[in-house]
Amino acid sequence: MLQSPRFTKHILAYCGFLLAVSMTPAMAGDPTGDWRVEDGVANIRVAACHGSMWGAVAWEKIPGGRDKNNPDAAKQSRPTLGMPILLNMKKKSGADQWEGQIYNAKDGKFYDSTMTLSNPNQLEIEGCVLGILCGGQTWTRVSGPIPSSPSNSAAADPAAKPTPAAKGHQSSAAKNAGKAPPKTVGQKGAAKTNEATDPVGDICLLPDIARTTH
Repeated sequence: MLQSPRFTKHILAYCGFLLAVSMTPAMAGDPTGDWRVEDGVANIRVAACHGSMWGAVAWEKIPGGRDKNNPDAAKQSRPTLGMPILLNMKKKSGADQWEGQIYNAKDGKFYDSTMTLSNPNQLEIEGCVLGILCGGQTWTRVSGPIPSSPSNSAAADPAAKPTPAAKGHQSSAAKNAGKAPPKTVGQKGAAKTNEATDPVGDICLLPDIARTTH
């Protein structure tokens, strides 16, 4: 049976719409922001620092932790607040997944790691030793995504000088890295960026990350 030209036009338009949808690339997920670890003892702030994703401890359930299991004796008194946990995570092509290393403060060791954004509010973290003995956990979003660090713009333009705000942020982050967060800091407080409730600030400016990414 012959179909009317009007019906055929509708079919062609619908097919064209489906083709356009199928050819539209999916938007990449954004893993930046604060994430609560699976056992709830800390929040990890993830940020893009000079082309890679990094994560540092932004809040502790029990303040005043130290990196006491680090094999480097000089670092055993290092505060865990502000300490890098996710290191130099590189984006994998075609997936919301990043590969790099993770530092496990419980044993003071580094592991090959993948970070996968399974959905906007869940981050899957997996760490492996030589590709075996893998373990993982799911982190839950507390806040974010967050804006790009001013240090990324400065890196793109070598002639650019750090803004007074960026300098102040760096100084404050370094100065407060060893201080315990106020008692008011929690799941809601971690999302705030003022220094009264956020002693860590921009993790790209923390000394342990800044010296590695520059």
